[in-house]
Amino acid sequence: MDIDLILRNATLPDGRAGLDIAVAGGRIVGIERGIPGPAGTEIDAAGHLVAPPFVDCHFHMDATLSLGRPRLNESGTLLEGIALWGELKPLLTPEAVIERALRYCDLAVAQGLLAVRSHVDICDDRLLAVDALLAVKREVAPYLDLQLVAFPQDGYLRSPTAAHNLERALDRGVEVVGGIPHFERTMAEGAESLRRLCAIAADRGLRVDIHCDETDDPLSRHVETLAAETVRHGLQGRVAGSHLTSMHSMDNYYVSKLLALMAEADLHVVANPLINIVLQGRHDTYPKRRGLTRVPEEMAAGLTVAFGQDCCMDPWYSLGSADMLDVAHMGLHVAQMTGRAAMRTCFEAVTTHAAAVMGLQDYGLRVGAYGDFVLVQARDPIEAIRLRATRLAVVRRGRVIARTPPRVADLALAGRPGRVDPAAYAPVAGEAPDAR
Repeated sequence: MDIDLILRNATLPDGRAGLDIAVAGGRIVGIERGIPGPAGTEIDAAGHLVAPPFVDCHFHMDATLSLGRPRLNESGTLLEGIALWGELKPLLTPEAVIERALRYCDLAVAQGLLAVRSHVDICDDRLLAVDALLAVKREVAPYLDLQLVAFPQDGYLRSPTAAHNLERALDRGVEVVGGIPHFERTMAEGAESLRRLCAIAADRGLRVDIHCDETDDPLSRHVETLAAETVRHGLQGRVAGSHLTSMHSMDNYYVSKLLALMAEADLHVVANPLINIVLQGRHDTYPKRRGLTRVPEEMAAGLTVAFGQDCCMDPWYSLGSADMLDVAHMGLHVAQMTGRAAMRTCFEAVTTHAAAVMGLQDYGLRVGAYGDFVLVQARDPIEAIRLRATRLAVVRRGRVIARTPPRVADLALAGRPGRVDPAAYAPVAGEAPDAR
């Protein structure tokens, strides 16, 4: 068997070290010590962390990199962002959407982000963004998995043509059913939208990803209906509730009931730490709510919880960099997940958990999986998050598609080392790290 690539002396996220990873025919054929060569390409990992590709299971690629068009979001609120997007939609052209999306994908790949689930607005009767992102999906397929969600930004029932347009988008090849029940005119209509959307997904055999309860209102409880409809239609494990920020403000007794319902439905949760911490609590004086959903409690209930980037330089968020380690870093802080196991789970929230939400096949560091992985300038997942560590090499199907030089600073200080590697400042072997 001809081996295309061997990555030598790698450390895996589970702590195993000194391993070689061999790829042939686009798939991993060996993970063990001392795999014999030769190979078309050999890389010395030098003990650095090798991780499965980063995955962003909640993004809006039709809006990305549109910051300032036609104006800026002055209030910084969700609702002004939605209004601003409404102003931008008539000005969109296919060429502009495609060009911005491809530039974002370039940035993503450079940082080891090789799978993205993007919501695409279907409330424009032209379905311009849908067709544009379907074209992008085809173009980037050799190096990035792009999954699209039919998203009725203006409300499935509230927007007069959204129901028809959603069916049109699915017929054109969009794979996931989306919704936004808290943006409907009434709570009753929000619940009705979920009933209809889950029925559509069940009939078509599709997954569901709902912008659900993205509000500070503790009485926004659409996730309860989403869980019930998931069970009713046998969609367990195929439905995601994204944002769920109202849970931050809910009564603890009600949440104890809700978590059990969500677990019964095997409902996936997607939190978006960068955006949730910026958009939520805008109407508070002090104390201000963080707004992030109850990530540790959801994980403790057995739910699969992932982190998404959501936005990058668009009407809702003026920052962003396609760096999922930045997302994990914010999630760790906002959710106060500073225990060692909890921090590792935050790394999983942007890798394996996010892949599970998307239903990615043959993903991960195991024999038989695709030969996709990222070499990170860190020794373990916690250090990778702490440093937002450099992605030294990105591999797709056994081919190196991106490289970045190591981050090392040259110093000119008398009596001190001449070079500083950020990864060299972790506790030395044998030291017990702070377990708090």
